[in-house]
Amino acid sequence: MVRLPLTPAQVEAGRRLGAALRAARAERELPEVAVSAGISPETLRKIESGRLPTPAFGTVVALSRTLGIPLDELADSWQQGAAEQRSAS
Repeated sequence: MVRLPLTPAQVEAGRRLGAALRAARAERELPEVAVSAGISPETLRKIESGRLPTPAFGTVVALSRTLGIPLDELADSWQQGAAEQRSAS
């Protein structure tokens, strides 16, 4: 199966998700959070920087639980741009 390139909106959503996770991690060490979530520190680094804009759902769930962030809050950060576009129309 060929994966289609991400749209600019999807890339931006990934950046917002990464920023939300980075803010929630705050002072906690990146390797500590990654290991606790069951992912590699490099994967978490890529998600937080926006270089991995579409992480697997299971990864998002694990990070949500590790950081104590409700999934709804992460979903809101992901969909923020779509809501702003709808309200601007």
